[in-house]
Amino acid sequence: MIVKIENLSKSFKRNVIFKNVNIELKPGHIYGIIGRNGTGKTVLLKTICGILNADTGRILFDEEETLKSTGVPKSTRALIENPEMINELTGFENLKLISSIQNTINDDRIKEVLKLVGLDNEYNKKFKNYSLGMKQKLGIAQVIMEDADLLIFDEPFNGLDNKSCNDMRKLFKDLKNQGKIIIIATHVKEDIDNLIDVLYRIDNGSLIHEK
Repeated sequence: MIVKIENLSKSFKRNVIFKNVNIELKPGHIYGIIGRNGTGKTVLLKTICGILNADTGRILFDEEETLKSTGVPKSTRALIENPEMINELTGFENLKLISSIQNTINDDRIKEVLKLVGLDNEYNKKFKNYSLGMKQKLGIAQVIMEDADLLIFDEPFNGLDNKSCNDMRKLFKDLKNQGKIIIIATHVKEDIDNLIDVLYRIDNGSLIHEK
């Protein structure tokens, strides 16, 4: 799958969030988007995901324009802001409930993904008892469990200790080697320095190619 973002712009009232964004996203690449908090990274990701509508421009998934459709584009999964799940359900139960929407994976796959993110010993613990880092890992598991082609992560290293950050970087590299398209937005450039193939900075409404 190739994703083309053409002349994408978004404003809220008179406040320009971003304008004339043009990117081509190719399989087997990790794309980083950096910028200070409040510069529009999350809004851009939500627009790519179909959560928000752009004012102008279009997004093409294998030449199919998604902005004329509704909902999240096919074969796209995203972790935007903090993971929100049902407090009284376990990590495993939350993922099982989410997976029942598409019904494309079984319990073994869910357990496999929980192991990949380091939650194999915590999957029977209720979400309300998860630490911030554990919740973040569960959110990452949700993104990767259904084998989507485009994986989008907004500040994925929030709440993670150094070992967990390194483990997630390795996981992202493995996913890249499987041919996934990965977008990671962060305000901490050091988190992705040795991870990404292409780097953009968002500033004053413009997306600037830095690497």
